Amino acid sequence: MNTVFKALADPTRRKILELLRERPMSAGELADHFDVTRPTLSAHFAVLREAGLVESAKKGKSVIYHLRLSVLEDALLGFAAGFGIGELSAPAHPQDPEGTKP
Repeated sequence: MNTVFKALADPTRRKILELLRERPMSAGELADHFDVTRPTLSAHFAVLREAGLVESAKKGKSVIYHLRLSVLEDALLGFAAGFGIGELSAPAHPQDPEGTKP
């Protein structure tokens, strides 16, 4: 889970994930959205792959990146569970045992 949050800590990597939410994209298509060098962007892709947030596949000479939303969901659910959020048996507020308060 730490690698996921490390990956999410950088605004460039968050923007890459936002772009990939729309559709899978090639490294070149993604690079068009950033004013950074290709090696810098490649390093961002490596961090995202290491965290399992994206997967890549070669298509001809291009590398196509796909978002792996399930990994992000699992990390966020695990993080929330650490704070008791999302547990079915826990009331929304300690003073509200019926869980009726927002």
